[in-house]
Amino acid sequence: MLLRITILKKLCFTVLAVMSSLAIAQTGGVEGTITDTNGSPLPGVNVLIQNTNKGAVTDFDGNYVISDIDNGSYTLVVSYIGFKTEELPFTVSGVAIQLNVSLQEDLMSLNEVVVTGSGNPRKKMESSVAITTMGSKQIEEQAPQSTADLLQSIPGFLVETSGGETGNNLFARGIPTAGAYEYVQFQEDGLPVFEDGALQFANIDNFQRTDLTVKRLEAVKGGTASIYASGAPGGIINFISNTGQNEFKGTTKLTVGDYGLFRTDFNLGGSIIEDKLFYNVGGFYRVDDGIRDPGFKANNGGQVKFNMTYRFDKGYARIHFKNLDDRTIFYQSTPFIKDGDKVKEYPGFDANYGTFANREMTKINVPQGGGGFFKADLEDGIHPRTNAVGGEFKYKLSDIVSVKNSFKYTDINLDYNAIFAAAWMGGVTSQADYATDLGIASGDAVFTYNNGGGALPSNINLKRADFWNIRKNMNNFANNLAFNFNWDKINLNVGYYYSNWKSNQNWNWSSFLASVEDEGRLVNLVDSNTGTEYTYHGISGISWLQRESQIKGTLNAIFVDAEIEATDDLTLNLGFRYDDDKYSGAGDHGTWGNDIGVLPNNNADNGVNILTGNYIYWDYDVSEFSYTAAANYKFSDNMASYVRYSRGFRSPIEEAFYIAVESGEGNANQAFQDLEPTKVNQTELGFKYSSKKLALFANLFHMKLDNITYQDIGAGGVSERKFANVKNTGLELEAIVKLGDFNATFNGTLQNPEYDGYEGSQVALNGNLARRISKFYCNIRPDYNITDNFNIYAKYSYFGKKYHDIENTFELPAFGVVNAGASYKINNLRFGLDASNLFNTIGLTEGDGGAPADGDVFLGRSILGRAVRLSVAINF
Repeated sequence: MLLRITILKKLCFTVLAVMSSLAIAQTGGVEGTITDTNGSPLPGVNVLIQNTNKGAVTDFDGNYVISDIDNGSYTLVVSYIGFKTEELPFTVSGVAIQLNVSLQEDLMSLNEVVVTGSGNPRKKMESSVAITTMGSKQIEEQAPQSTADLLQSIPGFLVETSGGETGNNLFARGIPTAGAYEYVQFQEDGLPVFEDGALQFANIDNFQRTDLTVKRLEAVKGGTASIYASGAPGGIINFISNTGQNEFKGTTKLTVGDYGLFRTDFNLGGSIIEDKLFYNVGGFYRVDDGIRDPGFKANNGGQVKFNMTYRFDKGYARIHFKNLDDRTIFYQSTPFIKDGDKVKEYPGFDANYGTFANREMTKINVPQGGGGFFKADLEDGIHPRTNAVGGEFKYKLSDIVSVKNSFKYTDINLDYNAIFAAAWMGGVTSQADYATDLGIASGDAVFTYNNGGGALPSNINLKRADFWNIRKNMNNFANNLAFNFNWDKINLNVGYYYSNWKSNQNWNWSSFLASVEDEGRLVNLVDSNTGTEYTYHGISGISWLQRESQIKGTLNAIFVDAEIEATDDLTLNLGFRYDDDKYSGAGDHGTWGNDIGVLPNNNADNGVNILTGNYIYWDYDVSEFSYTAAANYKFSDNMASYVRYSRGFRSPIEEAFYIAVESGEGNANQAFQDLEPTKVNQTELGFKYSSKKLALFANLFHMKLDNITYQDIGAGGVSERKFANVKNTGLELEAIVKLGDFNATFNGTLQNPEYDGYEGSQVALNGNLARRISKFYCNIRPDYNITDNFNIYAKYSYFGKKYHDIENTFELPAFGVVNAGASYKINNLRFGLDASNLFNTIGLTEGDGGAPADGDVFLGRSILGRAVRLSVAINF
């Protein structure tokens, strides 16, 4: 009996061993090393098994391992931004196989798959749109000081960066605007940062920061932008976030600068459940004095972003969250002197580092007409508190049909504090002229510094500088639902987009009397004969403008986009979008010139603007079709060309709706009879080429724009109301040359945006260059690898002359800017040294007021002075 039991045990153990070995033999793995063509390992490469959730990311030595793969035949997809994607078949039969891959550099990422402006992600080489992409490595190499600074590297976008980190302006393909980001849409992961990027004092870059959480940037110019976004015929700028992977990895970065900069960034990602549940978290904190130092911390704050992704066999679900709490300074006009065809520095006021903002202006505490005081703090600067939460869900319903739904809710509280010194507030003036304008007899005007009471030197001039406080409560819910039908030769994307948004705002503006000098100070004025004071602690005008208003928008749009593979080389694209958009609002502009009588024998409270509570209400509806048609032909794997026609529109901007409020008309809607959306028609011809040493992307375009509206704020806080047509023909060009260890990139735009359609007394304006738009601007960036780890670069940016005014009488000279730097890599460390505006160029992006004569003092906005930053990044 004992013998039988022993034999039975051995038999069971044998059976179990055989079954275990058979079970183990049902799975295997794949592993290897990913290198470039020089044999150097590539860290951070995505290695995926096609049509599965299995994948890996290479380590610092370029190694990857994917295990527990069922026996069978598969395709390994190896992708890395800046390199051509490789697809390699392999078979698993119970053991781990070795599969090493050498990736070839893709100089312009023309073989990279893009998702922006498309329902069917395609390689850039196969796409029929003008699109620029930048991965995290390229963004790091650009060393941008702001989002606007980064966008300067995109041809077709003329970007002004003189405002500082935020509050800048972008002109897409020669479309003139009053400022902001009026004809493009900023997106994060395919949904708008906020639906309208050009609300008053809410330039969309106020709410978007570029940090280590950004995986790549995709910018579509024209083309399908009007199909995949409402009111964005100029383009879509999509910031795509990192989303996590099986292996835990991350980056931290520390940056310091010669303007008191301390900045720390981080990004971490990994899996909670391997192959199923992934996370990514990152953000930054930054504090600095500002390149134009106001005497206090100019920029201070940061953001945190988080997302989590659950992957299943037929799709994925993702949630994401962003919190932004950041303060940035806004730089406005400063004085210059016209010197023939050039400009020069105003004596005693540094053109590169000077600003009217200073510590004495930080606290404003002024009496109000209804009692109490209004308080604000300039140190808060442009201060958004933003919370955005959303998600997306994608599911494959069948072999043909898939569905994707994305949504996001954004809540923004913006406290906007800035010093404005526009020309319509008065130019730079002598003390004598300032007193005479007020009717003070010669010799009776006594000017003293507010801080300390010392007499103002007689050679110091004066300027009115305003403290503008705008408080905005904004929210936006957006949802995009799309069904994709993928047949053999046709890919059809059908969707419905819904968005509702609201912005409540309250303005309170007061005027300072400031000395025109570096580190300027507040000034008081007293008439020694009458004893009358003309200032209140340096404030010459208490709450001279108040506004309380609301604007709301509800957007409903359906869109259809079809990709048709007519042949193996010819792809056709057809798309249309129908928008049914409704806007409404209310506003109280107040009554002017009230003497509130709280300051005895003082004129600073004589011109107060008081809200009345008498709101004017308005409604405005827009129903528009947008459409596009294109064809892309591949001559070879390395060369393609496309042609496209598109029609889009942009609804009137917020300022346009306040005309009736400002004029006090009883029926606001009557003022909108001649207010129409801007219509934008574009024809494009593109060419793409890529080889080992040269990559080229050229796009020739012609645009016709009808009913461009200008709504700049002018004297008395009243918006101007001007309309025009513009036509523009231009060429956008990107090129990369690689010769061994030497590389050079170029991007530039040549165009001729001219006014058209003026009649009667304004017919002479036809043919004038659209204001604030250069005919030519470009960037050239050569770099050289001294060793495999040590790289140096220089960058030259050129901006051609332009005009501040429609009449083309106020010319802003051309200028060029030089940046330079170096980087050194050792294992997982990267050291960077970057210098911007190396030679302290004076470069005017905007003028102010009328055309100055030679030798005149005028006001304008110049780019920031030289700044140097040192950084160290650690990848782990």
